[in-house]
Amino acid sequence: MLGAALFFAGWIYRWSYFYFFQLELNTLDLPAQSFLMVPLQIFLGDGWAICKSAIAFFVAAIAIQATLWLIKIISDTVVSASQLLLSRIISATQHKRSWTAKQLKSVAEFSFVQLRSVEFLRSLVNEIVIVSWVLIVIFWLARWQGIADAQRDAGQNSTLPVIALITPEEKFAVGRKLDDIFADPSLKGYRIIGDRGLFDDLRGREDNDISNPKQPRVWRLLLERGGWIYLFRALPPNAKPDELPSVLAIQESEKGHIIIRSPEASKTSSP
Repeated sequence: MLGAALFFAGWIYRWSYFYFFQLELNTLDLPAQSFLMVPLQIFLGDGWAICKSAIAFFVAAIAIQATLWLIKIISDTVVSASQLLLSRIISATQHKRSWTAKQLKSVAEFSFVQLRSVEFLRSLVNEIVIVSWVLIVIFWLARWQGIADAQRDAGQNSTLPVIALITPEEKFAVGRKLDDIFADPSLKGYRIIGDRGLFDDLRGREDNDISNPKQPRVWRLLLERGGWIYLFRALPPNAKPDELPSVLAIQESEKGHIIIRSPEASKTSSP
């Protein structure tokens, strides 16, 4: 049960995190065992995460007790009313000899006996209630933390590394030329399907530029997985709360490439 809960929390966390970057978790082929370690970030990531988790599970415990109490009140009421009705049916048909009366009496007696096993059903319902509330709390904690971490990593205070990707130009339609950073690479031989504006917004802005503190341009590495490199341009400080970063997926080149990681942008990154 603990392993299942931890895996569930890790999956929801990563699903929320990568959904913020518009990536489908199932396509990333992440190792299953890694999902068991993610909950440490959810529940024990920092002081606020610990307090938030403690408050959430405390509220869940109260909700569980209230729900179980309500179920007990309803079930006791239903059982008492059913027993009273069946007792009256049995008493009313006790001395009658008609076939209908005998059948009705048999059904009432059988139902009366079955009501004694209601405790088993009640315990099953109680377990379902407890598991449901725990899963609800884990779901929302993992989702909130995943979105919060994604918003942090997409902004200026990101924990993801700044990246310099150097790759051959034969299969790469975007990027700055190392020997002439102001020249756009040739687009001859390339075709496009979809939104041309997305490409135009990227072209000419492939390098970092921190000369304007209000609109800095910093590229960061999101993920390397399955032969693909996922990059994104960090959101500006004045980004809207619902603004999402555009992600650039690059297939690893057969001729090789160079990736340089750095915790922060270089001061000489601007042309």
